This record gives sequence, structure tokens and C-alpha cells, in this order.
Amino acid sequence: MTDEAQTAAGTVAEAVAEEAAAEQAEAKPGDSGKTIDAMLNVGLNVQIVLGRTRMPIAQLLKLSRGSIIELDKSIGQPVEVVINDRLVARGDLVKLPDDRLGVSLIEIVKDYVSEE
Repeated sequence: MTDEAQTAAGTVAEAVAEEAAAEQAEAKPGDSGKTIDAMLNVGLNVQIVLGRTRMPIAQLLKLSRGSIIELDKSIGQPVEVVINDRLVARGDLVKLPDDRLGVSLIEIVKDYVSEE
């Protein structure tokens, strides 16, 4: 992972942790230090969205092995990094060892990261 990607990943993780801590602090003031530490191990649902499409149910029912579903993105366009149903970043797909995929972060979505 490049230094930029590591920095961006750290920024996303910090923003998620800060948001979770703020929500918890609002709910229970007081013992927030222990609560924040406990929350750092909470799993988040992370999705990498390649693209989207809409289709009528009739077309969906006709899909079979080998069918091609056209997406709204072209090859080379950034993918979206979605955490708990919220867009937080965009990135490029990269090939990792053993033919695995990864995402190199290129943009942190400003609406997600608080500017304090």
C-alpha cells in the first residue's frame, strides 16, 4: 500500500472512530475512555462498490449463468468505499499477490470527514 493510501486509510479510520466516540459520549457522559477503547474493536460493514444499475423484475428473472449486467461505470473509473451504508472514500482497484484485489484510496469524501 502506498504512503498516500495508508494516510487516507488512517484518516477514514480516525473519522469513523471519532464519529462513534462522539455518538457514545452524547449517549453516556462520564466513563467515555473505557467505552472508546471498547468501541475500537467493533466491526464495521465495509463495501467496495464497482457500480450500480436498475432493472425491472422481469429482466432480473431472465438472468442466467453467462448473463451480463451493465453497470453505470467504465473500466478505470474509481470505485466507492462505503462504510455502514455511507460513502466515505473513492479509490482505484489494484492487484495484490495471489490474484487478490485491493483498493488504493485516492479521495476521502469531504461530507464524511468532519473539519474541526
